Amino acid sequence: MNLVARAASILASATISPVFLSPVFLSLFFLYTSSVALGGEPEPKIATFSVVVCDPETGEVGAAVASMYPAVGKVVPFVKAGAGAFCTQHYSNAEFGPKALVMLETGMKPEEIITELLRHDPRPEQRQLGIIDMQGRTANHNPTQAGKNSDWWGYTAGKNYAVQGNTLAGREVLVAMAKACEETQGTVGDKLMAALKAGDDAGGDHRGRLAAGIRVDRPRIDGEPRRDGVWLALDVDKSDNAVNDLLKLYEDWKAKPRDE
Repeated sequence: MNLVARAASILASATISPVFLSPVFLSLFFLYTSSVALGGEPEPKIATFSVVVCDPETGEVGAAVASMYPAVGKVVPFVKAGAGAFCTQHYSNAEFGPKALVMLETGMKPEEIITELLRHDPRPEQRQLGIIDMQGRTANHNPTQAGKNSDWWGYTAGKNYAVQGNTLAGREVLVAMAKACEETQGTVGDKLMAALKAGDDAGGDHRGRLAAGIRVDRPRIDGEPRRDGVWLALDVDKSDNAVNDLLKLYEDWKAKPRDE
């Protein structure tokens, strides 16, 4: 039974709320399942730039991202203390994130993880992936078959960081981000925000500045609060100047007293 027929069978046999049987819902549902069955594009194209950073000494690790894609901080970065950080973008696959973190925890090398994630992937050359482990080792995969609208794309890495992006104003975006990672003193969060701000000031996503997000994790202290499973999670889901707004949120967060 194909996917669409199976979905129709489930809908016909199940006890379902009337809202899910409305013409609008059913039309959208079958449009989605049909696109999947026919090899369509259920995965979002998340054109963006991002940065991953770790501090092997403190155990902090994090990722930050900005894009014209709404609520981008909720779909691109995945981080976990003791494992590392991972970003999935361009044609983003949300299932990659948790899988990458599990593999990082087992001690797999970043390049091995990317190979494993893409082993049976139907569109590997549309993915852009960036990853760092707790030793500072990094790996990347670029969307080499990205369309013209996704220019400029690229990746660079240095000691305990990696930056990657597509649909950029130009290579200067990643150059500025790398420089910020290398020259900024402070915590992983400070480095992430400095890199994101530098990339944004250099042109960032050439389409605009709609959304941004940051995730940082560190070894857990008993009773320490978590948001979305990490130590720090801040998002600007929709704004005219998302990175600057995220920076304000971050500065406010840093100013609040907390137990170290």
